[in-house]
Amino acid sequence: MRFRPTRSRRPGVDGRSGFTLAESLAALAFLAVVIPVAVQGVRIANLAGQVAERKVVAAQVADRVLNELVVTGRWNTSSQGTVDEGRHQFSWRSESTSWERATLRQATVVVTYKVQGKEYEVRAATILDSAQVLQ
Repeated sequence: MRFRPTRSRRPGVDGRSGFTLAESLAALAFLAVVIPVAVQGVRIANLAGQVAERKVVAAQVADRVLNELVVTGRWNTSSQGTVDEGRHQFSWRSESTSWERATLRQATVVVTYKVQGKEYEVRAATILDSAQVLQ
């Protein structure tokens, strides 16, 4: 008695399913390009988030310092300092420049901060009438 080999009805047993070597290498080459681009995108998004977060705090520092300089009457002289907000340090400097009319002055506070080794700055300014402001 002779027995015939039976064929399986399951897909893939007959040797025709699966990925070829060329398909596998093409997928790996595709991933070799996509993964670095995705990582770079995440890094850029992280940097943008950190810059935006610190920019908000720097604007608050600039506003607070400018208001303090106006209230104390020290807005007409140049000064500088540092402010610690949480774990971050912000440096500021103030300057006063003449405006269009002789009695008007622009008081400006520039706050600088670093994110991942790069320096950024925020400016806050106001116009003051030096004839009416108490000094």
